[in-house]
Amino acid sequence: MSARIVVSNLDAKRTFTQIIEKEDLPDSIYAKASNFKIRGSSGKVNIALSDLPKFTYVPENRYLNRGGQGFTGSMETLERAYDCWKRGKWSDDPFVESVIPSAWDPTVAPPGQHWMSNFVQYCPPRLADGPWTPAKRDAFGEAVVNKIERYSPGFRDLIVHMEVRTPHEIEQEIGLTEGNIFQGELTIDQLFFNRPFPGYGQYRMPVKNLYMCGSSTHPGGGVSSACGANAAREILIDLKRRNTVPEDDFYDE
Repeated sequence: MSARIVVSNLDAKRTFTQIIEKEDLPDSIYAKASNFKIRGSSGKVNIALSDLPKFTYVPENRYLNRGGQGFTGSMETLERAYDCWKRGKWSDDPFVESVIPSAWDPTVAPPGQHWMSNFVQYCPPRLADGPWTPAKRDAFGEAVVNKIERYSPGFRDLIVHMEVRTPHEIEQEIGLTEGNIFQGELTIDQLFFNRPFPGYGQYRMPVKNLYMCGSSTHPGGGVSSACGANAAREILIDLKRRNTVPEDDFYDE
């Protein structure tokens, strides 16, 4: 297969250490990619519920469930959860950020039932006591349920089904190296013109006609579609297209 240009949406480490042969890369790029920091730190727990959960000290108002819930505790609790990650363990008292999409759109769950999506910090890609196993994955999920139960007594009784994803599953199923959802750590040495590598912050990579458009490029994760839009603009410039401004597809009504 041949192409005029190639655009990679894989992370920088996977692109330059697994997809492209080392001998096809300029000097130092393989080393830079190998040293690219990409440790995952988050997990995901999707929960099917038989009813909307009720939260302590919150009036029964279904509209409140349309917003997000953050189960954090104190800053010290958050710091202790991060300490667990540094030691290769998941936290028994994690930070959990939840939304219930079915509170807005009832079509995403059976009639009268609901779906809760939980983003969890901190969860390491590799464990200090050995590889991830289904039993360890399920124990991580139980830690999340226990945290929510503290703020919503009876929550466990509403659970119909759970889908638990650690960084291990995220890497195996989606291809995000080490389960890092931002395709690279957002540290100062890997931001702006240094993302993914110094000298390659404009989406053009060291292999001719190879571009990157994923979150391994500026501005990284957390700014939806910005990396791809920026990469598309640079590609259009290189293709000598006159108009490189994206069309505005947002209409006020």
